Amino acid sequence: MTDSSLPVTLDAWLTRLEAAHPVGIDLGLERVAVVARRMGLFDTPIAERVITVAGTNGKGSTVAMLESLAQAHGLSVSCYTSPHLLRYNERLRLDGIEAEDELLVAGFVAVEQARLAPEPVSLTYFEVGTLAALWAIARQHPQLAVLEVGLGGRLDAVNIIDADVAVVTTVAQDHAAFLGTDINVIGREKAGIMRAQRPVVLGSTSLPPSVSEYAADIGARAYHLDSEFSHSSTFSDSPEFVDGDSRDVALWNWAGKAASGQALCLEALPDPKLPRDNAAAALQALALSGVMLDVEACRRALSSVRINGRMQWRGQWCLDVGHNPHAAAWVAEQLSTTSSPGARTLCLLGMLEDKDADGVIEALAPAIDAWLPVSLEGDRARKASDLAQRLELNGQQVMHQADSPVEAAIWLQTRLEPGDRVLVTGSFLTVSAIMGMWHQASSDDENGSREQDEIRNA
Repeated sequence: MTDSSLPVTLDAWLTRLEAAHPVGIDLGLERVAVVARRMGLFDTPIAERVITVAGTNGKGSTVAMLESLAQAHGLSVSCYTSPHLLRYNERLRLDGIEAEDELLVAGFVAVEQARLAPEPVSLTYFEVGTLAALWAIARQHPQLAVLEVGLGGRLDAVNIIDADVAVVTTVAQDHAAFLGTDINVIGREKAGIMRAQRPVVLGSTSLPPSVSEYAADIGARAYHLDSEFSHSSTFSDSPEFVDGDSRDVALWNWAGKAASGQALCLEALPDPKLPRDNAAAALQALALSGVMLDVEACRRALSSVRINGRMQWRGQWCLDVGHNPHAAAWVAEQLSTTSSPGARTLCLLGMLEDKDADGVIEALAPAIDAWLPVSLEGDRARKASDLAQRLELNGQQVMHQADSPVEAAIWLQTRLEPGDRVLVTGSFLTVSAIMGMWHQASSDDENGSREQDEIRNA
């Protein structure tokens, strides 16, 4: 196959990959390592230092905070994450900017050429995307590369790159078809991103024993939350005023260690509006990568960090991609701390068939007044009727069922009262559908305004 026969646009490449590699997940490193070696990805480090993040929940927020913190300290930084919500380009960010189509296409071409010669190697959609992203990062060779594991850890394509610092955020049951239901086995898979004699940040106090055991077995240097590093709440001495009322400003302190063992302390950090365990883990990982933490830089970074689809507010609507009980419990806690007396909190819920719907419903229920279950599309889709049945068995009020998230949102828009809040959650697919609807509406408004301007100027 010649280069001229390959696609030239990103959309065409993604269509080709979806058709050519129908198996979405095929855990194992042998095939992807062969192609990586052909591409020269093992010849030299892809970045001056690499931080790899694994876990069931909290990976995306930890990566986002690492990126923001690194940039605030003046480092060049590349981030690879998955999945995306609206555009594939979201998966690769170079110094905070989404990768251009041309760079991604060049990466896909590099992977395809290496995949085919001298003997063809089969790769999944995710494996091709990961190799293309690593190729692009290596070309930039930033001071820091932050890599998010897609699923598991030990056998994930991202794990072909040796991490200078590993981070394990949380371990809970998810993706049972691939990782099983034994929490210790799942923990062992996540721990597979660790490397001997290198540091690993353990960002949860409820990790299964297998994680620390694996670190000890291979000689990784483990830094545990509430042991080697910790965080604590405090309040500002200068309260803010909202509508004339004085309100305490929640702040927090962090304590940790440098790679040398020196004790570190950062005080009066702003609330990042993301789990503080993950923020604390990000700070510890950055310190262990050799960055001398500056408190003012950390304050700037944490006050400005944002991540799409994680407690993302737009007016009365809140988007969160949480899809397991652990993530749902954190969302419920956030909603409960900001609730207003007499106001309703409604939940537009769409989930996949292989997720723990009962556990998510139970975790969210204390913060939700009424529900709108929706159907999703695809092989693993769960019907709204199934969710409605589960909700009713749990004693929850179902106000409407819909065949899609968009249909539910349109139905709800004319029925919202001024004080209502709507949580959209349960799956990346649920959140991306609503985001896509808003994006399309915004594009239509812009096009309409442009047409009106052209008419007036004619």
